[in-house]
Amino acid sequence: MARVEFRNIQKSFGNVDVVKHFNFTVQDGEFVVFLGPSGCGKSTTLRMLAGLESISSGDIYVGDKLINKVDAKDRDLAMVFQSYALYPHMTVYENIAFALKLKGMKKADIDVEVRKAAKMLELEPLLDRKPKALSGGQRQRVAMGRAMVRTPKVFLFDEPLSNLDAKLRGVMREEIKQLHRKLKTTTIYVTHDQIEAMTLADRIVILKDGYVAQVGTPTEVFQRPENKFVAQFIGNPSMNMLDAKLSSAGHEFLVELGDVAIPLPDRFKAHASKNLALHLGIRPTDVHLRAEHIDHDRVLPITVKVIDKELLGASILLRTEIAGQPLMVETQSAEVMQDELTLYLDLDAIHLFDALSENSLAS
Repeated sequence: MARVEFRNIQKSFGNVDVVKHFNFTVQDGEFVVFLGPSGCGKSTTLRMLAGLESISSGDIYVGDKLINKVDAKDRDLAMVFQSYALYPHMTVYENIAFALKLKGMKKADIDVEVRKAAKMLELEPLLDRKPKALSGGQRQRVAMGRAMVRTPKVFLFDEPLSNLDAKLRGVMREEIKQLHRKLKTTTIYVTHDQIEAMTLADRIVILKDGYVAQVGTPTEVFQRPENKFVAQFIGNPSMNMLDAKLSSAGHEFLVELGDVAIPLPDRFKAHASKNLALHLGIRPTDVHLRAEHIDHDRVLPITVKVIDKELLGASILLRTEIAGQPLMVETQSAEVMQDELTLYLDLDAIHLFDALSENSLAS
């Protein structure tokens, strides 16, 4: 195991900067997820660590060793790819054993390591099969086994579950989590899937356009997003984002949302200024049809126009409108849809972002 440190990493392809001033440290034994949309630089950063991409500037350390100019094969890292990258002419056993053979390990020792990994990943009945005779999930477990037997300092996963169906992704997420608990190897995992990030990570690095938008635990990035991008990227359905304005009445600040005026919660007052243009964010699950379970002091009734409703299975997504702006509401109530509804905002759950900088007023 080892700590991984990125120091002011930058990567450019021609005139296009795809990773910009990336500074981050993965602690020894930590499971970190790089999360973001396509093109944000997450896979490129992983590939620079693996030695598959050159670094335009900056330094990468594994443990106390600078690895910028170390060959990929000598970095003692093991990478699991989205495409599995198995040798089609080799059996499962031979695929897992291949890296150990290249190291010159004795045949008996190879056999011990391969069978130990196969047992952990439930691949023992499949050792004589070739990849074409395996399911997608089985192939991914073989790729993981091949990485495991190398006992690397760091595991790297580059969107390893993208080719699997939804049910199998859930199974494989749990297997990867259990694997990390057993081995406690430093792990960096790249994905665009927020469910994978939220369920697997000790910490999440959210990337946007080559920059770090926020770093935090799954709870921190969900409950306390530092900017509008993170607020809307994390959570499904996405957070509602409504245009609003900050005004003052005497010594009190009010958030104006059309005809609705919301007293400014204390946590935002340090960065409040009159006539500030805002984005008011609230998650669909924090807008309620009833207010019995919310303290009277922190609930605000609002009247909305109901546009449509969508059955999500266990819940219903109401498409409503307030002050001419769309407001999504997720509820488990099966009440008959009306043209207008009185809903209740949990004021403890609202987020406010400066419309110009898009940073949270609570930061």
